[in-house]
Formats: sequence, structure tokens, C-alpha cells
Amino acid sequence: MSGHHPPPTRRNAGEQARLDAALIHLFEQRIVFNSVLGLKIVSVTPGDVRATLAMRPDLIGHFAYGRLHGGAIAATLDTLGGLALMVDIGERFAADDTAQILHRFLRMGTIDLRVDYLRPGLGEVFYASAETTRLGGRVGNTRMEMRNAAGELLATGVAAYMVS
Repeated sequence: MSGHHPPPTRRNAGEQARLDAALIHLFEQRIVFNSVLGLKIVSVTPGDVRATLAMRPDLIGHFAYGRLHGGAIAATLDTLGGLALMVDIGERFAADDTAQILHRFLRMGTIDLRVDYLRPGLGEVFYASAETTRLGGRVGNTRMEMRNAAGELLATGVAAYMVS
């Protein structure tokens, strides 16, 4: 049949599990600053990218109140935005293996990051999430949130990243 193209091949479950594990390792360990923060990736499911951050004395920004430092909040949101894009790049290029997807990370960088701090960062553990709002050929955009254990919205963010 002329002009008919078979659907692209999707990576198998084993390769998807390797990709998921590699993304978690990359964002928790290989990006050393995230390791210093203590960021733990909870989910790398498309549309459900989440992480936790446990409060520690060295993350305090306001010594009198024990609030989480705004820089730790911004770095967490920036990280989650980049991870959401990597997860969606993995979906867009579903036939690519783990090495090919990870290679795409080499070209990624934050172009713009805006954080709105809504409430003081008080608590023992914080929850961050991100979603891709647009994934173009050169630029990707995300929306991120950070909440405390009570579910209160502490900060929101939007970001743009170079993806090619």
C-alpha cells in the first residue's frame, strides 16, 4: 500500500523500566546538586512527575523561623520542570532506547524560570510536582508546584527550557 507507514515501534517494558531508572539516577545522583539537596524522585510517569524534599538544618533560609530556603524551593521546581520534559521527550521518541533519550539531556538547559513564593516553607517534608505545558522542537515549557505535608501550596513555578 503506497503512502502507508507502520506505526512507530514503542520501547518494550524492560527498556521503559531502564529509562525510568536512568532518569531517576540522573536527577537524583548524577546532577550532584540535587543529591546535595536530598531530592528524591517519586514518579516519572508521563503526566505525574513528582519528588520529595526532606527538611534539614542546612536547608534553612530564615534562621529565626526555620523556613526552607527559597533557593532550595527554586532549585527543586527547576529540577522537576526539566524532569517532566525528559519524561515527555521519552514519550515523544517512544522508539528510542535509554541511551538515545539520555543523550537528548545533553542539549537541555533552563532558559527562564519564574517562581512565586506563596507561603513560608515550613514543614518536615515537601512535595513537588511538574507538568509539561508545551514541548516544541527547540523549547519546552513547564508548570511546577511545591506543597507541604498538609497539602498547602507553598510555591508555583513556570519555566522554559532549551530542548534541542
